[in-house]
Amino acid sequence: MDLSSISTAYSSLLQTISNTYTSGKVKAFQQVNSTLVQTYWSIGQHIVEFEQEGKLKAAYGDKLLERLSKDLSLSYGKGFSLSNIKRFRQFYLVYAISQTLSHQLSWSHYVELLKIDNELERSFYEKQTIYENWSVRELVRQKESSLFFRLAMSKDKKSILALAKNGQIISKVEDILKDVYIFEFLKIPEPYQISETLLEQKLINHLQDFLLELGKGFAFIGRQYRVTLANTHHYIDLVFYHRILKCFVLIDLKKDTAGYEAVGQMNMYLGYMEAEQNVEGDNPPIGIILARDKDELQIKYAMSHTTSKLFVQKYQLYLPNEEELRREIALIYQQE
Repeated sequence: MDLSSISTAYSSLLQTISNTYTSGKVKAFQQVNSTLVQTYWSIGQHIVEFEQEGKLKAAYGDKLLERLSKDLSLSYGKGFSLSNIKRFRQFYLVYAISQTLSHQLSWSHYVELLKIDNELERSFYEKQTIYENWSVRELVRQKESSLFFRLAMSKDKKSILALAKNGQIISKVEDILKDVYIFEFLKIPEPYQISETLLEQKLINHLQDFLLELGKGFAFIGRQYRVTLANTHHYIDLVFYHRILKCFVLIDLKKDTAGYEAVGQMNMYLGYMEAEQNVEGDNPPIGIILARDKDELQIKYAMSHTTSKLFVQKYQLYLPNEEELRREIALIYQQE
């Protein structure tokens, strides 16, 4: 066997061992995590069943959790703080059937989920975390940006219940849209003066957070994507490809109000991308104009005869008022 063949064989062996080791580490972590979650659930079960048998009042009064924390901490350390003991108990009460626990979620994920009192809201974030494989940091961010309420705002009661039960399932164009996009991760204070170019640059600098806000399925293609028509260059601010919907998604940024000019420009971009860039299997492209505000009447008439998949949506640079969103969703329930 010559040296080149030996080198190739060795490289293959090295890659095989690396893949096996990495896969083993992932499986080991998942097994440890699953065991830990099940253990904490069982501890909660023991506490609740002890209480339900009436032993609590007879021997320990209202100090059961405090005494457990003290005694277990002496034996096992800080993992049994009073707050953790309370969380184990809550964990069992919320997830009373252990089969409902997901091995894809860590204990840290469940801690964040248990902070949500509303059952529908908690169910949505649980399903969405699994569906989009959110880290704990990403889950926290989506909770803080009131994602559930923002998605629920444009739905009826039946659709809100489906959203809570299944998460956001993407099957049509409208499923990727939000009434308002939240860019608080850019840390631009209000009131602000920012150019469209700088806004675009900041979104690129925070691309991971931007993709999280856009949602599942978006793959970044490029910025200032050049379109040449009749020897004149035009530039699309941001271009993505959606892996689930199998189409280009074009995003144009407006620092103030979007009107009919923005609609006409985006229509041109959509026509170009469909005619010149689509390949076999691609669906017609989607255009999203993101603006601080929009002239509803202008946009209505500008889009009256267009068949393009074109949407004008708003963005905010600060987190929404969650209590107002909660009231709006409650009102939908009352009306239903």
